[in-house]
Amino acid sequence: MARHKRGFDAAVARRALVKADPAFAPWIRKIGPIDYSSGWSRPFDVADALARAILYQQLSGKAAATIVGRVEAAMAEPRFHHRTLARLSDAQLRSCGVSGNKTMALRDLARREKAGEIPDSRRLQYLDDDAIVSALVPTRGIGRWTVEMMLMFRLGRPDVLPIDDLGVRQGAMLLDGLPEMPHPKALALRGRVWAPYRTLASFYLWRIADFRKEAVKRSQS
Repeated sequence: MARHKRGFDAAVARRALVKADPAFAPWIRKIGPIDYSSGWSRPFDVADALARAILYQQLSGKAAATIVGRVEAAMAEPRFHHRTLARLSDAQLRSCGVSGNKTMALRDLARREKAGEIPDSRRLQYLDDDAIVSALVPTRGIGRWTVEMMLMFRLGRPDVLPIDDLGVRQGAMLLDGLPEMPHPKALALRGRVWAPYRTLASFYLWRIADFRKEAVKRSQS
């Protein structure tokens, strides 16, 4: 079974992306290099990462960080897994600010981890992207987008395009000068030319969308 390397050469990917789609060239010159290799080299716990993703959903970063800190303090350990979560009752989780739905999601994650249904980071190295998605999305509260973020930012998989992501769709609209955001299916077709470096294309599309937001803010100030 082939082992997937964590990360990719961003400089090589950048050159390939410009060659495959010259529309990126002016944006890449404006934005500069994007490289998340420091995050790809760090060890991580899959269940812990998923638990944090659940707790951060639909909250501002500051509010979510506060709740995560409270739960860590209550568990007396800064790592989420079935043993540490088992130390807390549902009522204790709720007192930390965890919603009922998120509490159920954490319990399902803990149950699946204990049963060996959540692959650890070593096993993920031997699974392709679709297999990882299939293994993790049955967990309550974990959707395809959450797994795609893990593939991109934790595992450094080079060819991930989160077609449902609003920022990626906004960036694609600006890249191509479209009157509205492309439909996810249209974006999937458009993005074929960016393979095998659709992850880097997505990173740039997010930055392109940020440029628009900053321009709007400046015009309103």
